[in-house]
Amino acid sequence: MLIGITGGIGTGKSTVAEMFRRRGAIVFSADEAAREIVAPGSPALQEIAERFGAQYILPDGGLDRSRLGAYVFAVPEARRDLEAIMHPRILQRLREQIDEARAHCGPETPIMVEAPLLFEAGMAAWFDRIVVVTATEATQVRRLYNRNGLDGDEARRRIAAQMPLAEKETLADIVVRNDGTLDELERVVDRVFVAFSTPK
Repeated sequence: MLIGITGGIGTGKSTVAEMFRRRGAIVFSADEAAREIVAPGSPALQEIAERFGAQYILPDGGLDRSRLGAYVFAVPEARRDLEAIMHPRILQRLREQIDEARAHCGPETPIMVEAPLLFEAGMAAWFDRIVVVTATEATQVRRLYNRNGLDGDEARRRIAAQMPLAEKETLADIVVRNDGTLDELERVVDRVFVAFSTPK
């Protein structure tokens, strides 16, 4: 089975993906792929510097992700330009990883891809099942403050820039609500993983 994991910022997508990984799933991350393709000296990083300016490149030659993220979330046109640079390369890298995993794992092992922009990037048709991890806006804002130090206004601005969670939920095969404790989330993931790891 090939399973997509998505949701909104601060809903706990990466936490859910890591729980699946600990249970034996093969898990790939669009964010990790994005980091790979903007390695120092990469063509993608060069395009970003040309489009947005050298101020977004760190002294060590890497991308200043925090600074660029703050800018593109505030300027929709800039965000679209960044996605045009990044998305084709991210999709290509994920396809390579999926193909390699399929060549080496058995049918009982789920392959999962965590992708924040799964629907927006046109990836939905890739997957046998799609899991949407969701949470209330209050939970998202609290997590963004604790994790990234974002104030309430900035957190809400980033949430509003994304596809509404309610819309993502309507497109999901399974919705994982993540406003509770980690223990509660572990129990939900247990049930979902059993279903995904049972050959059809």
